[in-house]
Amino acid sequence: MDKTIATLAEAVSTVADGATVMIGGFGGSGAPIELIHALIDRYRATGHPTGLTVVNNNAGNGHVGLAALIEAGMVRKLICSFPRSADPVVFTERYLAGKIELELVPQGTLAERIRAGGAGIPAFYTPTGYGTELAKGKRIEEFDGRPYVQERWLKADVALVKAECADTMGNLTYRAASRNFGPLMCMAAAETIVQARKIVDPGAIDPETVVTPGIFVQKVVAVPDPQQEETLNRAGAVH
Repeated sequence: MDKTIATLAEAVSTVADGATVMIGGFGGSGAPIELIHALIDRYRATGHPTGLTVVNNNAGNGHVGLAALIEAGMVRKLICSFPRSADPVVFTERYLAGKIELELVPQGTLAERIRAGGAGIPAFYTPTGYGTELAKGKRIEEFDGRPYVQERWLKADVALVKAECADTMGNLTYRAASRNFGPLMCMAAAETIVQARKIVDPGAIDPETVVTPGIFVQKVVAVPDPQQEETLNRAGAVH
């Protein structure tokens, strides 16, 4: 099955109002800048989608990528580990103004909640967060004399992911640290939309190097020269 999509605009055209959207990346590493900006362009042209819940490692930096998505007013709630990163001015201003909700999740717990969503595990227990405000209202159980906090899975309507190479069937490889949350998010989302630096024919990727099997991917769009968040921010870019 050929999963390639001709344009970024077409790739993000199915993201609905109120959707939960997982966005790959650890800061700028692996951030799908072009997919995010295509989603913003669609919002500016049509007013949709809006009221999004976004799952990401951080809260964005500067005025591009995730920060631009938040600045456009498209995000209702952010689930992340690091709301205070290099330059989170957009999120900070909106949060202090009461215009965006925040669910703070320790990074390891965030990764495991996403993994659990993809694996069909509705809940698990971790000692992380016990005795802090992050455990407030959550179920606590004791195992071998130690208290553990129950955490629920995280699933998404859509995942936006950046890959290094994809074949037309959606099998993916990643470049170094840009792999980060991408494989987990592909598994936890009902629809995975991928931007890849190159797209090749089936069989061109050694099966032993495939990280994300195509069964977890619905759309692939080619972005041969992807932008890097840090580079854009150093240049003072605004989307």
